[in-house]
Amino acid sequence: MSTSTQILVLDDSPAIVDSIEMMMELEGLTVSKFYKGSDMLNALNPEAKPDVILMDMWLSGEDGRDICRTIRADESLRDIPVVIMSASRGLEQSALDAGANDFIAKPFDMEDMISRMRSYIK
Repeated sequence: MSTSTQILVLDDSPAIVDSIEMMMELEGLTVSKFYKGSDMLNALNPEAKPDVILMDMWLSGEDGRDICRTIRADESLRDIPVVIMSASRGLEQSALDAGANDFIAKPFDMEDMISRMRSYIK
């Protein structure tokens, strides 16, 4: 896999972000991590888009579905695959309705998550 493969991870839990980062990097994937949706949105660059965005649905003061809608509304970013994860299992359809490509329930199986991330990498 190319070292330019970029997974952007957004979660307000440093422990979750760190565990995802560690597992993704063991698989040869580069991770950029964010703890606030506004920081991630400000860092998104249409010239250097990540291969996939993996984000939590419930962030401190922010809703991942709103962040996903913001990404989908931006013509230069809307083609980035977005995967929303949440411990609230009944919200898969609302994540998909907000424009997410996929939904992962927490606690997640790391092998399944890596497989899903690879499926979105061009």
